[in-house]
Amino acid sequence: MDSQVDSENAYNSESLSSKLHTSITHSSFQIFRLKKMANFKVSRVGTTPFEGQKPGTSGLRKKVKVFIQPHYLQNFVQATFNALGAGRVEGATLVVSGDGRYYSKDAIQIITKMAAANGVRRVWIGQNGLLSTPAVSAVVRERVGADGSKATGAFILTASHNPGGPHEDFGIKYNMENGGPAPEGITNKIYENTTTIKEYLIAEGLPDVDISTIGVSSFEGPKGKFDVDVFDSTSDYLKLLKSIFDFPAIQKLLSSPKFSFCYDALHGVAGVHAKRIFVEELGANESSLVNCVPKEDFGGGHPDPNLTYAKELVARMGLSKTHSEPNPPEFGAAADGDGDRNMVLGKRFFVTPSDSVAIIAANAVQAIPYFSGGLKGVARSMPTSAALDIVAKHLNLKFFEVPTGWKFFGNLMDAGMCSICGEESFGTGSDHIREKDGIWAVLAWLSILAYKNKDNLGEGNLVSVEDIVRQHWATHGRHYYTRYDYENVNADGAKDLMAHLVKLQSSIDEVNTLIKGIRSDVSNVVHADEFEYKDPVDGSVSKHQGIRYLFEDGSRLVFRLSGTGSEGATIRLYIEQYEKDSYKIGRDSQEALAPLVEVALKLSKMQEYTSRSAPTVIT
Repeated sequence: MDSQVDSENAYNSESLSSKLHTSITHSSFQIFRLKKMANFKVSRVGTTPFEGQKPGTSGLRKKVKVFIQPHYLQNFVQATFNALGAGRVEGATLVVSGDGRYYSKDAIQIITKMAAANGVRRVWIGQNGLLSTPAVSAVVRERVGADGSKATGAFILTASHNPGGPHEDFGIKYNMENGGPAPEGITNKIYENTTTIKEYLIAEGLPDVDISTIGVSSFEGPKGKFDVDVFDSTSDYLKLLKSIFDFPAIQKLLSSPKFSFCYDALHGVAGVHAKRIFVEELGANESSLVNCVPKEDFGGGHPDPNLTYAKELVARMGLSKTHSEPNPPEFGAAADGDGDRNMVLGKRFFVTPSDSVAIIAANAVQAIPYFSGGLKGVARSMPTSAALDIVAKHLNLKFFEVPTGWKFFGNLMDAGMCSICGEESFGTGSDHIREKDGIWAVLAWLSILAYKNKDNLGEGNLVSVEDIVRQHWATHGRHYYTRYDYENVNADGAKDLMAHLVKLQSSIDEVNTLIKGIRSDVSNVVHADEFEYKDPVDGSVSKHQGIRYLFEDGSRLVFRLSGTGSEGATIRLYIEQYEKDSYKIGRDSQEALAPLVEVALKLSKMQEYTSRSAPTVIT
């Protein structure tokens, strides 16, 4: 293998290529390139399995030091090709791109060589290897190549909201022809293959492709022609977004001197799209964009759009406890590393993700042209607050509660049963693609603001983000809601805590006795279980999806082990209290939830099992 790599590095691609340079229509400063290369051969490289290559809800995530081990990434990629089968691989068109985190560029070259060796016909790569996760889904579903080809799947290189850099996280996941994450049937096969793999295929004599320049590189292999198409990262995604939203209406809002806007990409891949969409298309000032230059280590920060990690945006929006901004913008938003998550803020006001999806659903038909014909249905993940449930009931819509993981929404959407969906973990989206979409959520909020303010951009006060949220609470009630994350805790301790909570569920009377001993002002538990989901589309059953305690007054406690970390375990605790009394919807959220928080921590023996006196993150 090492000699093979050395020969590839020494391979002089320039001596074997002829370049054809012509301008392309999209942008005057970009160059289209077509290269005709010499033949490559297929090498079979012997290997042995690695433990722990089981894809989670969002693929395989590990530390970079794990991925850079010889054969580690190759084993997982070959296991994926084997799981898909020759029928889905040979002659296929695959997208290979990601959020640009450390090791992405190396991984793109490795996957491209392996795709060629396994008989893939084309690989499409976003310029510089950069495509947000929602943009990948859009490309798979919408892009048509110059030769009429359509993508059949994608390798997305991301660890989403996890930190990046040489000592941080890397990740890879496979998306199917619908643009959504591989279902459990495929991911289980991938994992099985990683435990028995003996060899992988890689192209020998295929040079690294220049992913910085737009154009097509063409090669010849044992099974015929193989093309690598490097294309503009934003064009296809932008075209889709323009078919959904009223861009002129949003542009009118953003051009109003009364309205101000701020978008923070946290040095993630959403920054690639932000200037094009918000500045060039919608007319926002370039100064509105913060941290929109993608970096391999996300600028040393944690690219998770929440009140803890998006410190600069939080300060700018007037929500920092240590810095008081005298004149915050009217609207602010942040993205995570791969651009699928979002955080929405108003002036000195935080919108919970659970409220956000409910408010978008409540206003979509009036404010967003794509939904003008009505919604097919709505869905939320189980830990997300029940705010969306109330909207669904009010609008007489189909409603679904699914496990955490976007693939469950995808099944509903493919069956035409769901239009808008969301997760409390800052993920919101619709059936325009099969991934959550952070920029879509921002445009949805800007559309609602544009609709609410269409008659008062000249005179009168603006209807603010806070106004919209408080009016929603007055109509539908308020779901006080928070999430406590305990990150990188001892895995055995986390499992013991979950087992303790399951054991308690055997006697609701005992649970209520314990609760009354902790806080007498908390309602009784009326039901407790481990959430289990039967997919209404394919009949598959997903068990052990979180531990629930449901209270008589509509409150909930949910405990779940997250599958998005790269090491240790992450315990997520969700605390929710529903309040219908309009006189009680204006309380501070942490104050309103304090009794339930105390019950949750003592009932679960959180400190005893995790040795943590406080959560890592509170959202």
